[in-house]
Parts: sequence; C-alpha cells; structure tokens
Amino acid sequence: MTVAVVTGAGSGIGRAIALGLAEAGHRVAAADLDAESAEATAARHGLITAHRVDVADPAAVTALRDEVLGALGAPRVLVNAAGWDRTAPFLDGTPDFAAKVVAINYLGPVHLCQAFLPPMIDAGEGGRVVTIASDAGRVGSSGETVYAGAKGGVIALSKSLAREMARHRISVNCVCPGPTDTPLFHAQPEKLKEALIRAIPFRRLARPDEVAAAALFFASDAASFITGQVLSVSGGLTMAG
Repeated sequence: MTVAVVTGAGSGIGRAIALGLAEAGHRVAAADLDAESAEATAARHGLITAHRVDVADPAAVTALRDEVLGALGAPRVLVNAAGWDRTAPFLDGTPDFAAKVVAINYLGPVHLCQAFLPPMIDAGEGGRVVTIASDAGRVGSSGETVYAGAKGGVIALSKSLAREMARHRISVNCVCPGPTDTPLFHAQPEKLKEALIRAIPFRRLARPDEVAAAALFFASDAASFITGQVLSVSGGLTMAG
C-alpha cells in the first residue's frame, strides 16, 4: 500500500484530496496547521492519520517527515495543498504580510519537497509531486499581487523540479484552481466574492472535490507520462495558454 502526504488537509481542497487518495487505497498523512481540523479529516477514513505542521517552518516540516517515515514509511505521493492569503491593495501591504504569504505559499512547498524527495528517491519506486498553485499565478489577480507572485513562483519551481526529478521517475505537476468554495474564499469581502462568481462562465464556484479530481489524476498511474504541466480548474474564468 502506497503512502501519500497531503498538507493543508484540514479543510477545503486539501481535505478533498486526502479523502480521494484514501478512497483510492493510499495510506494518507493528513497534515495541517490546525491539528483539530486534521483530526476531523482523519476521522472520515480509516486510512488517514492526522499530523500537525507549519509548512513555513523548516524544522516543523523536518519533524513531520520523521513522523511520517517512522509511522508509515516513505511516501510515493506528496501533495502541497496548504495555502494562505488576504485580499488587499498591493500598496496597503506590509513587509510582514508579504513575508508570510511567501513563507506559506512558496517556501512551504520548497521545504516539503526538500524533506520528502530524498526518501522518495531512496525508495526507488518513482513518485508523484502535486502542488496546488492558483490561476492568480498564471494571469494575475487584483488585490492578490504578492500571492499571485508566490503562486507563479510555485509554477516555475514545479517545472524546474520536474526536470531534475525525471531521472528518478518522479513527476512534478501543478493544479491551478480558480475561485473555489473553501474557507479561504469565504474570508474574502462579499463584493469581491460576488464579482468573481459573475465572472466565471459557469456562474458558480468550483467544489473542492472538482479541484481534487485534477490532483488525483496527476497522482495516479493515468498520469505516468506527464510531468512539468499546469492544469487550470476554473470554470473557464481563466484560459491561459
């Protein structure tokens, strides 16, 4: 039975991915900053265990790696789904805010990949890395400039890492959601939420399970010859080339 690690698994897209991987037969380490939320995810399926991690803290990520390796073994799937943002004009931002956005959304996946890729390589069975980026990182997003920059960085990181990991039979791909029915979206100002929904050709938000489906595809054998790719799940809001 293969092992999967999912960050941001306490709610929203991360929880949907963790549950989908467990349904597919993976033993899943569901990691989240909110330990109670991770426990709630684990309570939904017998193949899921809960773990607390602050992806912005390299020491916490190392501790998660040691915990997962000791309890479950080396993962074959790593999903970076943890993310955070707050909508505000760029010129109203502060250095502390920018540092937090970058630490979670960009450096978080860096830390996770640096921690889990070596044991994945040593296991010699190949693997899958899937990172939840954002269409903000492909086409920009007003009020989310630093976030968009961080997510754009994640896309470039994934493409470069895909080149380095190919010789180890480890694929690296990105899923870019548009507006999705998650706690992060509902924390945004009401007028912004309404405007985004109106702008989506399908006239509705994505469901977390719809975004999870793309991540599950990249994590599956169906995507065995796909790496360095970016897939938008946005209901047509963005149609980037």
